[in-house]
Amino acid sequence: MTASRDASGPPAAAERTAVPGLSASIGRTDVRGALAAIERADPELCAFLDIWHTEALARLPGAARLPLAGLPFAVKGPTGIGSYAARRLIAAGGVPVGSTSVPGPGTHWQTWGLGAHGRTVNPWRADRTPGGSSAGSAAAVAAELVELATGSDGAGSVRIPAAWCGVFGLKTTNGLLPSPDRSGLASAGVLARSAAHAHVYLRCVLDTYEPAVPKLPLRAVHSPDLGYADVDPEVETVVRGAVRRLAAAGVIRLVGGGCDLLDPAAAWQAVRSGEAAPSAGELRRENDRRLDALFDGVPLLLTPVTPNRPHGHEGPGELFSTALTWAFNLSGHPAASVPAGFTPDGCPVGLQLVARRGADASLLGMAAAAERVLTGVRP
Repeated sequence: MTASRDASGPPAAAERTAVPGLSASIGRTDVRGALAAIERADPELCAFLDIWHTEALARLPGAARLPLAGLPFAVKGPTGIGSYAARRLIAAGGVPVGSTSVPGPGTHWQTWGLGAHGRTVNPWRADRTPGGSSAGSAAAVAAELVELATGSDGAGSVRIPAAWCGVFGLKTTNGLLPSPDRSGLASAGVLARSAAHAHVYLRCVLDTYEPAVPKLPLRAVHSPDLGYADVDPEVETVVRGAVRRLAAAGVIRLVGGGCDLLDPAAAWQAVRSGEAAPSAGELRRENDRRLDALFDGVPLLLTPVTPNRPHGHEGPGELFSTALTWAFNLSGHPAASVPAGFTPDGCPVGLQLVARRGADASLLGMAAAAERVLTGVRP
């Protein structure tokens, strides 16, 4: 199941056709082909909790007349079929083929998944976790079983598995879509083969959405650690190399100054637990002030998605894989993960792109421009 890091991705398993009415460049995996591929791959990948053969095939005749024309997609977790995003995708002609794995009961760390056949493996390295908590969604997209899958992101739960599985991941602006979390930290998101596929997702789930083509080069700030994180040197090297490639290609123009924030761990935990801690509120306001000042001057912030590479199935130890992501769940900014490359041991690394609140369409345009340089994905 594990793919060579020199390949363009894990082996494709399903036939592609065009998605009518959306983008001629977006392939569409056939529902029957997707179901067959899942049956073959999932006993080893363990990305799915349930596979909906009968229901998926029954939806096809009606879906064929709608814009997505039967595009198969996966939903996060056992309740994902009832999410706002899933309902909108179905209304547009998408066909849900199954629910994907999330962490098992009693898990105090969330960067793994438990599928029907066992723990979810990373398609690039089976001895490593795919990340989480949208674990199965990322693994299924990376293994090319589906072209997109729903996710939710309360601390990095879309961006971390996207980074570790080498796919595109988007956390939307807080409040743009209904939050699955009463604290308001979690935002709806999508795991997809590319930013173009995420465009299809947003076009379906938002009432009004206009794609944005950025004017290049984009003024951008690169922060390797947000001022507080302890980043694996090999992860930092991959991300720094990706940033240099974007600058050399004329996609970005780096602006000095960086971005130093206060470590948001205590504030995030206080909000998540419902505590009204004055110190947490002060920290949150100060980080908001610093981010507002940054985005007054530039449209794009670049960081690693995680400070660490995918860890083994025994857990991350004392590391917080969320160290560079959960700041933007507190602040509400949209953030995306774009594949940046691989560490020498074959682990995918993600480049995090962060934009102004509400600039989700612009962020997708920026991500697509980055993908064209970093992964060769074309619009």
